[in-house]
Amino acid sequence: MFVIRKAFLMKVYSDKQKVYKERHDEIWPEMVKEIKRHGVHNYSIFLDEKTNYLFAYVEIENEEKWHQLSQSPVNKKWWDYMKDIMETNPDHSPVTKNLEEVFHLD
Repeated sequence: MFVIRKAFLMKVYSDKQKVYKERHDEIWPEMVKEIKRHGVHNYSIFLDEKTNYLFAYVEIENEEKWHQLSQSPVNKKWWDYMKDIMETNPDHSPVTKNLEEVFHLD
């Protein structure tokens, strides 16, 4: 199976780092199911505590399924749940900056 690797940055509020981690430690089972249903096979988020930046890495099946995830009611509910602890757009989606892959080694 062909895998598309994506990486992006987000930002958590400095006083909400602990809450961000706690919420992901207790991620809703229905959110996990929805992520997998949309072709995500590997998803990791790392925190730089000094800058409050979150580095996300995800492997997806295809771009269309990945973008459809953003329209999912469960995903929108998750965004609403997270909007008070991180930088978000008007629709409550996280502000993201996509990163270009410049090197990969299997």
